[in-house]
Amino acid sequence: MNTPTAVHPQTLFLSPQDVTSIVSRQGMLKTLQEMAACIQQDFLRWKSFDKSARLASHSKNGVIELMPIADAHTYSFKYVNGHPKNTAQGLSTVMAFGVLADVATGMPMLVSELTLTTALRTAATSAVAARALARPGSRVMALIGNGAQSEFQALAFHHLLGIEEIHLYDVDAAASTKLMRNLQANPDAAGLRLRACASTAEAVRDTDIVTTVTADKTNATIITAGMLKPGTHLNAVGGDCPGKTEIHPDVLASAGVFVEYEPQTRMEGDLQQMAPDFAVTELWQVLAGEAAGRDSGAQVTMFDSVGFALEDFSALRYLYDKAQRLGLGAALPLIPQLDDPKDIYQLVRPAFATAFGQLNAPGSPNTDRPHAHQATALNTELTPT
Repeated sequence: MNTPTAVHPQTLFLSPQDVTSIVSRQGMLKTLQEMAACIQQDFLRWKSFDKSARLASHSKNGVIELMPIADAHTYSFKYVNGHPKNTAQGLSTVMAFGVLADVATGMPMLVSELTLTTALRTAATSAVAARALARPGSRVMALIGNGAQSEFQALAFHHLLGIEEIHLYDVDAAASTKLMRNLQANPDAAGLRLRACASTAEAVRDTDIVTTVTADKTNATIITAGMLKPGTHLNAVGGDCPGKTEIHPDVLASAGVFVEYEPQTRMEGDLQQMAPDFAVTELWQVLAGEAAGRDSGAQVTMFDSVGFALEDFSALRYLYDKAQRLGLGAALPLIPQLDDPKDIYQLVRPAFATAFGQLNAPGSPNTDRPHAHQATALNTELTPT
């Protein structure tokens, strides 16, 4: 799957409906498999990327972040928030969009929703890490935190790692009920056994993998060292900003700890609780064969997952490729088309400005026509999975 570099006359826009259509047309299993493959491919060319920790603006209610990254050909960024109290106002805790641009010119090739896509890429990344770190033959997982990302985690581990049974726990029992209802109605989860539990301790008992994906912006202690049996793989997803943790420091001290991008994880992950010289291994090193994963079948391994811009880069290039192949998306007149690119003033020159405004008014052919490379309109009818 090649990352496009050609300059296009207009930017492609993908809505949540377009991303839903991608999943509906090819199925959740194929989507997760292909997105995981893209993420692994990009981790394997880690040194090709210009990387930095994300830029965050914190408030008492949450955080808003920008996540940039680029290779020699393509630049991307994601705008994303995390506001746990949003659901009381009818808003998602996490909302996101992203941009894919041509490095050679700076031309934005794609503007896409990333709210749904973030859930998909986070689950796919968890599976990529667990395949490298969990014991082969792992079949039982605990899923602590049954909110917006839980179904995606469950499906990714079921299909990409062979998890057959999941123990569920959330402080909000309604969240677990929601998760069970959604999965029990999904043919993709037909072979998955689900068991609701009364506590975290009950949920993690006799499991091979533990996934924590809670939302509260607090220094919580969800998992303690005595809860995990030897050989457990811990997929810690919820601790993802300063002052927000899930795992007791004793767990990290006794485990092999793996991270995405160490400078970011030391500020945001459960790793923020540890000394600056506490040793960790970046995931790309394991995937590339430059470092070992688990030392033994008895070792506890932990993926301190905070979410890194490379994963969004992978997801955006995947969406761009799929949209082109499936004829999805719409032209977004984001960048003005100029007769003379050195004369931006032409856009507000009185006679031209009037004509330009009429041409780009709602309902005009210029705004309604699909993207030059697309075969269908934005409102493509969805086909059932």
